[in-house]
Amino acid sequence: MLKATLRGFLAHKGRLLLSALAVVLSVAFVAGSLIFSDTVARTFDRLFASTSADVTVSPKKQIDTALPSGETPTVPAALAAQLARVDGVAAARVDAAVSNITIIDAHDKAVGPTTGGPTIATNWYVTRRSPVKLTSGHEPRGPHEALLDKDTADKKKVRIGDTLTVLAGPGSFKVGVVGIATFTTTNPGAALVFLDTPTAQSRLLGNPDAATGISVDAAPGVSDDVLKQRVADRLGGRYELKTAAEQATSDAAQLGGFLDVIKYLMLGFAGIAVLVGIFLIVNTFSMLIAQRTRELGLLRALGADRGQVRRSVLLEALLLGLAGSTLGLAAGVGLAVGLIALMSLFGMNLSAAEMVFNWPTPVAAYAVGVGVTFVAAYLPARRAAKVSPMAALVDAEVAGAGRPLRVRAAVGALLGAAGAASLAGCAASTRASTAVSLLGLGLVLTLIATVVAGPLLVRPVIRVLGGAFPTVFGPVGRMSQRNALRNPRRTGATASALMVGIALVTGLSVASTSMSKSFDQQIDRVLGADFVIQNANFQPFPQEITERIRATQGVGTVVRQRFAPVRVTLPDGKKADTTASGYDQRLDDVAHLTYAGGGTAQALAADGLAMDKTYAHDHDVRIGDSLPVLFSSGQQARLNVAALTDMNQGSGGFATEGALFMGLPTLERYVPGGQDAAVYVNAASGTPADRLRAALKTTLNSYPQVQVRDQSDYKKLVHDQIAVLLYLVYALLGLAIVIAVLGVVNTLALSVVERTREIGLLRAIGLSRVQLRRMIRLESVVIAVFGALLGLALGMVWGVAVQQVLALQGLTAFAVPWSTIVAVAVGSAVVGLVAALLPALRASRMNVLAAIAHE
Repeated sequence: MLKATLRGFLAHKGRLLLSALAVVLSVAFVAGSLIFSDTVARTFDRLFASTSADVTVSPKKQIDTALPSGETPTVPAALAAQLARVDGVAAARVDAAVSNITIIDAHDKAVGPTTGGPTIATNWYVTRRSPVKLTSGHEPRGPHEALLDKDTADKKKVRIGDTLTVLAGPGSFKVGVVGIATFTTTNPGAALVFLDTPTAQSRLLGNPDAATGISVDAAPGVSDDVLKQRVADRLGGRYELKTAAEQATSDAAQLGGFLDVIKYLMLGFAGIAVLVGIFLIVNTFSMLIAQRTRELGLLRALGADRGQVRRSVLLEALLLGLAGSTLGLAAGVGLAVGLIALMSLFGMNLSAAEMVFNWPTPVAAYAVGVGVTFVAAYLPARRAAKVSPMAALVDAEVAGAGRPLRVRAAVGALLGAAGAASLAGCAASTRASTAVSLLGLGLVLTLIATVVAGPLLVRPVIRVLGGAFPTVFGPVGRMSQRNALRNPRRTGATASALMVGIALVTGLSVASTSMSKSFDQQIDRVLGADFVIQNANFQPFPQEITERIRATQGVGTVVRQRFAPVRVTLPDGKKADTTASGYDQRLDDVAHLTYAGGGTAQALAADGLAMDKTYAHDHDVRIGDSLPVLFSSGQQARLNVAALTDMNQGSGGFATEGALFMGLPTLERYVPGGQDAAVYVNAASGTPADRLRAALKTTLNSYPQVQVRDQSDYKKLVHDQIAVLLYLVYALLGLAIVIAVLGVVNTLALSVVERTREIGLLRAIGLSRVQLRRMIRLESVVIAVFGALLGLALGMVWGVAVQQVLALQGLTAFAVPWSTIVAVAVGSAVVGLVAALLPALRASRMNVLAAIAHE
């Protein structure tokens, strides 16, 4: 049996090739994501470990929020001198580093990464842990000199002697480039500008006595942990202390979010490849077993029992999985190399020579590849074991082709009913967490139900889809339609591979289109300003920019928005870390907010606070309540809940937990010297909006980090952000379609082999090669369109369910992307045509006599 199995596998290796490609793709994404993420993690672990001070003293972070406020937490610079006297300290240095800055050249162009990396300004000092070294020029001396890193200087064509403008929180200032510093470690994709320490403290922090941290070096023979304890004994618990290892771990954890995005993105591709590949492998093995019915029956007649036959088929699957996994692992290495090269375009200089290949990578690769093929081949193997010895004596057609589908109907109906109930519960739920859980369950159940019940829909749907074939294409059209109807299980499995990708893209397209329409409605309803000035990446900007806006000719109303991290103690005992907004008094002139209680005047009054009504209800907050609020500055206050907003009508700004906002004077009392996150501007009476836009752009020409947007620009910004999700979905669809095409090609190729005698007889009685190719192409098209219709129907149901979840967050609009749906329907027909090219060509080249004599 082993010899027979190996010979059978080698005899059918060509037919198994396309199935192996699905395994290769899924394994490649798994292995590539693991190798790449391990390589980046190892590289940055070394970077952080080699550049972290023995002990770092930094401000304690009291409030954990996501939105940037523009605040720079500091410690007294005098701590450096105090710590230098601690036993075991070799040196203590002041750090003055900020990343909320912009650097521009003489042409008012930003000097810094354009791919999302930070621009960091810091003070210059040299230690054995410095990530850069001075390679030309001299170190900065005085308030008008700076160094620039070599990578940024080369990309932006900055040379020694050039003048740059640094836009920092306290204000802008000019520096001359007096030297170039070259990275001695991996460049993480940042732009670095170095100033001398007094200049960094006064210009970047606005306080010559402040520092963002203190770096402490241990004397020889003193461990980091011992030094940390001695520093803690001197400082008490007022500051956060970390050893080099702890600092490296903390920095790596912050990087982990970025790595997780890439890893899970690639694993998503791998998941789609695995899911669609299962259909392909099941179909391939089912057809191979059907074609080998007589061969398997003969083995049974010669004495092979059911277990031997089943193990024979599973061994073939194991060999296929091993071959596909090995090739996929090699492809994963190539994919990781490509990702490393891609990162260099983003300024992250990784080396492929330092690629990390940890033992979990091959284990995961072979587990996925072998596991998928083994599981997918199990059901066909069970069917093979049931082949009777008598099958060797008859010319059996396709095993199982005529068997009733009653079991499928019962299971599909049960799963479909459960999935529909879950989605209905999702739509009826009033709690987002419950709705999301029911949505996930409903998506899984309806997908499985559609796959199981798909063969039941083959005959009624394809009779309709191919109804015009006999009229338009004559007997060829009739035969193509009947070929697709011949084995509903096979047609359903082939179409399911295409259905998965199309259902995914349809559902998320409906959701994203509905989101866009909802945001459009909210912007139209809430935003009343002529223009909004914001940073490109929503980072706060210096007051200097706001003052320039105020001084622009034609400007009327100016309302500032500022963010502040806060911790609110609620009546139910919860302490919520969130971000509050502060606004100027004329908020009603630039935003149209609706209230469930109170109003803008009360919310912006001294020590007043506004809150979302739903959030207030959930935490037993009522108008008039006085809530303890802790600000990031360390100051505490009791603010009075003076207004409850209706979040379904939009918040007029960024939606944060509780949607808290207050008057800007209240915010500045507890958090002085902040930066503005946005400025809302109305034109003065008699000034046309177009003229004001031109004036604002001229004013802000020297501040490239901010943009002037009106309502249409704001909508486009939201649409562009949502489009990023769609591009990911389209990429997943593309991968699913590639594998689905492989599935259709495989099905048709095996079908041609299965019908060799039939094709020979058709050719003998007068069917031309052109007619034969047309018959196979039409069969392929009708199968592809059938899969597309299933996917579109399922995706529409998913999209409606997702939109119901979004409605709980105030995104109530519903929209259908008809252009996408039409494109998918037309594209599916094209996919069918492309998939049929090679099988049709092969069938048309058969020798007629050899085909008739085929066993």
